[in-house]
Amino acid sequence: MGSTASARNGTWRNWGGTVSARPAREVAPASVDELAAAVRRAAEDGLPVKAVGAGHSFTSIAATDGVLIRPHLLTGIRDIDRVAGTVTVEAGTPLKRLNVALAREGLSLTNMGDIMEQTVAGATSTGTHGTGRDSASLAAQIRGLELVTADGSVLTCSEKENPDVFAAARTGLGALGIVTAITFAVEPVFLLTAREEPMSFDRVCADFDQLHAENEHFEFYWFPHTGNTNTKRNNRSAGPERPVPHLKGWFEDEFLSNGVFQAVNWVGRAVPATIPAIARISSRALSARTYTDIPYKVFTSPRRVRFVEMEYAVPRAALVETLRELKAMVDRSPLRVSFPVEVRTAPADDITLSTASGRDSAYIAVHMFKGTPYQGYFTAAERIFTAHEGRPHWGKIHTRDAAYLSRAYPRFEEFAALRDRLDPERRFHNAYLRRVLGA
Repeated sequence: MGSTASARNGTWRNWGGTVSARPAREVAPASVDELAAAVRRAAEDGLPVKAVGAGHSFTSIAATDGVLIRPHLLTGIRDIDRVAGTVTVEAGTPLKRLNVALAREGLSLTNMGDIMEQTVAGATSTGTHGTGRDSASLAAQIRGLELVTADGSVLTCSEKENPDVFAAARTGLGALGIVTAITFAVEPVFLLTAREEPMSFDRVCADFDQLHAENEHFEFYWFPHTGNTNTKRNNRSAGPERPVPHLKGWFEDEFLSNGVFQAVNWVGRAVPATIPAIARISSRALSARTYTDIPYKVFTSPRRVRFVEMEYAVPRAALVETLRELKAMVDRSPLRVSFPVEVRTAPADDITLSTASGRDSAYIAVHMFKGTPYQGYFTAAERIFTAHEGRPHWGKIHTRDAAYLSRAYPRFEEFAALRDRLDPERRFHNAYLRRVLGA
């Protein structure tokens, strides 16, 4: 646990270093019954309760000065149902462990994000997603949920059982209860061929609709201060397996993407004027490569360089216009941005507060190296995103409140009503939820 979020002298801190909290007490329940008892005890003491995962959210969504629930004893696979094509897993299980365990069983999730440090409950509750033409976020792959509600009772939900709770709790922001187990849809493990290739910004914009339509998973990174991008297409493959050779993989993923990138960011932080030149060199240093492997080895990559991030979902049809505006803003500003801008997509889903709820979406993520002032860049980017009806990622930095979000989400009131029913006394409240959901 210590590698992602840290607790020192009773202070909890998130991975990105943007949030710290001093809970009144910490509890690490080893069973659902123990968790339910902790929630009831918190109610008796008049304390709020929050569960934290790996601390990978940049917002204070998990912060509390009340009872902090650490889920690291609630881990592991409960059940694999090969006939139904599902796996039921304890909420505190890291995605990394789930992926490896599933691969051993010859199974895989259909789609995933690019980081796998998070817990399954933390990732789904905040709307973590990868990129996909037909396959959506992690939460959209959920077939069943178990959660402890404010009165300490255990509620199970699915499309058939408590469907109103199921619609909302898959991306529940920690506002409806504490998720204790998740049932995901899985399928027999398959191979993906990844094709990474540099491409000009103008060409990606011009061909975006075609690149999206022709590939199961398309994403790209634009390097600010340049007209260069790196594109990645992942498609299912009949094989054979052709993983990235070990030494080459270490050089490209560990050394270039983490080691050199860290050093370059240190230089950029010290001397911001060097950033555009570095960006031009590093964006041109990327070469095309193709490899074939099992899904989690293609979708995910290690992220050792610490950063802060803002990400917005805009209607997919508005992506190119939004991105061009972002580039024009960076080009005419004195900003110096050393991190690439990441662009991904997701089909519409039926989850109440999913960033892709009811609309085909494109995601634009802006990052800054940890320790550099990010406010100017993020504020200017956010102005562009919100002009296109953007919806902020629940776990990434943004300044939106309930007044804005209730207009951005057609089913916002439905979520609010369910929360009133499940948590009338606001046992799971904190300052972040007060801002985004209202008092």
